[in-house]
Amino acid sequence: MENTLFDKTFRDNQGHIVIAQPPNLPLIVAVTAFLLKQVISNDSLYLIIDIIAFGSFFTWAWMELFQGVNYWRRTLGFLALSAIIFARFYDYL
Repeated sequence: MENTLFDKTFRDNQGHIVIAQPPNLPLIVAVTAFLLKQVISNDSLYLIIDIIAFGSFFTWAWMELFQGVNYWRRTLGFLALSAIIFARFYDYL
């Protein structure tokens, strides 16, 4: 197999094109916590769930950025990490 930019961007080590994959545990926890935040009204419980959601999204994005199977997944991790950090700081402005 040639080692073209397309191959580096979208193929994994076995040569399969990987654009999306089944969610891993940090992403499942993050989405669940995010959805729970939408229905929680208790302030202290909301804060705990918000921290769990942020930490899980951060962990998932970090894992994608540094352990992604191809350049596409690593770019996705970088964009997600940038977005969640920006969103967190934007909330405090």
